[in-house]
Amino acid sequence: MNNPTYITIGLPFYNVENYLSGAIQSILAQTHPYWELILVDDGSTDKSLEIARSYAEKDDRIRLISDGSNKRLPARLNQIIKEAKYDYIARMDSDDLMSTDRIEKQLKTLIDNHHIDFVTTGCLTIGKNNELTGIKTGKNYQMSAESILGGLTNLLHASLLAKKEWYYRNTYNEKNVFAEDYELWLNAAKKNDLNYIVLEEPLYWYRVIENVTIDKLTKGYNSQIKVINNNYKGIISEKNKNKNIKKFKIKILTVKILDKLGLLNILLKRRSQKYNLEHIEYYNQEISIINNIKI
Repeated sequence: MNNPTYITIGLPFYNVENYLSGAIQSILAQTHPYWELILVDDGSTDKSLEIARSYAEKDDRIRLISDGSNKRLPARLNQIIKEAKYDYIARMDSDDLMSTDRIEKQLKTLIDNHHIDFVTTGCLTIGKNNELTGIKTGKNYQMSAESILGGLTNLLHASLLAKKEWYYRNTYNEKNVFAEDYELWLNAAKKNDLNYIVLEEPLYWYRVIENVTIDKLTKGYNSQIKVINNNYKGIISEKNKNKNIKKFKIKILTVKILDKLGLLNILLKRRSQKYNLEHIEYYNQEISIINNIKI
C-alpha cells in the first residue's frame, strides 16, 4: 500500500482482567495494520492496567492513558476523540472480540462511500469462555429521529468506525452512562447528521452475557425513557411519546419478572439467532489466528 490510511482505535477499559488481553489480541491480528490503539483505563482496581501496560510496552502503536479516575464510558469516549491522531476512529468494548478483517472492511466501505459518516456491523454473540452463542446479522437501513424515539435501532455501538469530523459534531452526553449510544443516534438524527452503512457480516463479536443483567437493563431502559421525555417535542406527538415510554416500562417489568424467576437468560436467546456450521468454522479459524498472535 503506497499511501496507507491510518486510523485510531479507542478501547476504554475498567476491571476486565479476564477479557482485556483477548480484545487487544484481536486488534493486533487485524489485516489492516495501520492504526494507533488508545487504551484508556477508567480507574481499574484489578490487573487490567497491568495487562494494558504490558502490551503498550511492546508495541509502539499502542498508547496507554491512565489518570486513576472512574469517569465512566461516555467521558472516556469523548477523551479518545480528542486524543485521536487520525481522521477515522474505531471503537471496541474491552470485553469483546472482533474478526481479523473488521477494520479493513469497514474502512473500505467508509472511504468508498463519501456521503456516509460511519459504518457498523453485524455480530456474533459469545459467552464467558469465548464460546459461540449466536449471531445477529446487521440490517442496513437509515434510522430517523422518529424511529429512534420508538426504540427501533439497527446500530451496534461497539462496532462503530466513524469519521473524526462527525464525532466532533456529535459528542457523547457524559451524564448519560447507560444509554449514551441511544442519545448519540437521536441527537445526530435530529440534526439530519445520521448517514451510515451497516455491514451485515458478523465482523464484531459481542459478549452479551456481560450486558444482560437486571441492573444494566433497567438502568438502560430508564435512561432511554428520560431521553425520550427530553427530546420528543417537534418530532412525535405527546400521545406517541407516551406509547413509546409505555413500551419501555413494559420491558422493565418483563426483565424484573424474568429475573425473579431466574429466567433472565431467555433474553440472551432472544437477542440473537442460531448459528450454523459455516459460522462455527469461520469463528474457530479466526479465534485460532487471534490466539496465536505473538507480541
